[in-house]
Amino acid sequence: MATNVYMEALSPTMEEGRIVKWHKHEGDPVKTGETLAEVETDKAVMELVARADGVLGQVAAQEGQTVPVGSVVAVIAAAGEAAGASPRPPATIPAPASVPTPASAPGVAPAVTASGAPRPAARAGAAQAISVPEARAAADATRVKVSPLARRIALETGLDLKLVPGSGPGGRVVKRDLERVAPVPAAAARPATAAASPGPLPLTPAPSAPLSVQPAGASYEDVPLTQIRKTIARRLATSLGPIPHFFLTTEVDMERSAEARDALNRELGDQGRVSFNDIIIKATALALVRHRACNAWFQDDHIRYWNEVHIGMAVAIEDGLITPVIRNADRRSLAEISRAAHELADRARSRRLQPDEYTGSTFSISNLGMFEIDEFTAVINPPEAGILAVGAVALRPAVHDGQLVARRRLRATMSCDHRVIDGATGAAFLRTLKQMLENPLAMLL
Repeated sequence: MATNVYMEALSPTMEEGRIVKWHKHEGDPVKTGETLAEVETDKAVMELVARADGVLGQVAAQEGQTVPVGSVVAVIAAAGEAAGASPRPPATIPAPASVPTPASAPGVAPAVTASGAPRPAARAGAAQAISVPEARAAADATRVKVSPLARRIALETGLDLKLVPGSGPGGRVVKRDLERVAPVPAAAARPATAAASPGPLPLTPAPSAPLSVQPAGASYEDVPLTQIRKTIARRLATSLGPIPHFFLTTEVDMERSAEARDALNRELGDQGRVSFNDIIIKATALALVRHRACNAWFQDDHIRYWNEVHIGMAVAIEDGLITPVIRNADRRSLAEISRAAHELADRARSRRLQPDEYTGSTFSISNLGMFEIDEFTAVINPPEAGILAVGAVALRPAVHDGQLVARRRLRATMSCDHRVIDGATGAAFLRTLKQMLENPLAMLL
């Protein structure tokens, strides 16, 4: 009996997914738990795994196509069935929040052969439909560090990724690198694998719009939203509008924190380095322990006050923003926070975070100091009640011991949900945070 392969909800907030790459192709044998495809969710690139043993039959969603959760993207034929067998198209699964499994998926109808022609012939035809530049770009993508978007552009345009110098993290090739080498033209429609197969297949919606849809020489470019950009747009619409924000700003003298950081880094040597951001995360976590009213979620008919502190750390990636979570940050040492922050940031930029690594934060921090931004306001990440926006540590004139001197200082702005945090509550939290940063020994109390 054939088994449907569904687009699963690979993250808690996922509503649709884009097929980045098929690891198995029509006619390939598969075993339960093997990776069938890479799927771009609203947060990361995840693996879609097989839920049954057999042979991969018809593939209904091509690379680059976006389909809703619960849609059929392929079929696994049981042993002895034709590789091209497929059940009748099932109705769309109404509950995208749940992940379909063989035990919970709707019953499948008896398999019917999609075509009288043998599957091996269709397989060969599909292979011939792939152009030489596409095959070369696909092979290069396996050897060159490249973002999913840049890899898709290379496949569509036939660019040789080995000839493109990468400017992303660790020499990773990103979209702007391809644009520097050659303008990215409108994506031509690639020959579909199904076109080489005699049998009909449309089990899912038509492929999503191409990357660039403007004519040559146009004065603008329309680029379809990525999954993460769709999520950012949707969440911002539920944040800045519905949530009554107010903002509190304080300026912090960072001289003692800078001295403590230098001393710790000399002690750590080659074992790692502590940054200002690591110190801010630690101080924020300890301040939240003392001000539990700021470590809270708004939950429609109640407020949830957390006894644990999980700090969301905003990380900029190629096409958006994601907040990996440092759990129990108040109980971790600065060295542990530093290691966790670096590892999570690296996985975030390569889109390899697992759902439990970017969900469940109780408070967030966004730091733009590395971009020499002095001060800004951040948008609250619901259901959290607050977020801290941190600017650059820079030399500024200040009065110290009655003398006008240059001191390393930073400005921090807290965005508060007024349904949870009152002005005095947020101000008390910022005062405690300021005291800890200006006198790091206070973190030991």
